[in-house]
Amino acid sequence: MIVIASDHAGFPLKQELAEHLRAKGVAFEDIGCYSAESVDYPEYAARAARGVADGTYDRGILVCGTGLGMAMAAGKIRGIRCAAVSESYSAEMSRSHNDANMIALGGRVIGPELAKQIVDVFLSTEFLGGKHQRRVDMIGALETE
Repeated sequence: MIVIASDHAGFPLKQELAEHLRAKGVAFEDIGCYSAESVDYPEYAARAARGVADGTYDRGILVCGTGLGMAMAAGKIRGIRCAAVSESYSAEMSRSHNDANMIALGGRVIGPELAKQIVDVFLSTEFLGGKHQRRVDMIGALETE
């Protein structure tokens, strides 16, 4: 199951992505926010990231104004590899090389069609493992510093 979350700036795009996921039959849980009323993005990023980290969700999709704040906040949670992406190639590489378990998108940066494409790539790309696993392990080791 996928988790999806946004702040107020990402709310409109999150709504479009939720409809896209629904139409594709992808199981997801929308954990907020639920309107364009101002909220604090770290709260929603952390809630989603904790759910991915503890195995409640397989992967997560975050949306804020730029994708940057949500990515930074989510990345503070042990075990989370969240990539802020604004095009499909980075979404693919974040999965195949970095085993990203979350992505963050900018509702004020990319349009809905590109965002849907990015999400589809993120959800369909598998981690390659091999030499990339060693590097992902090295990233994980940094969490103790």
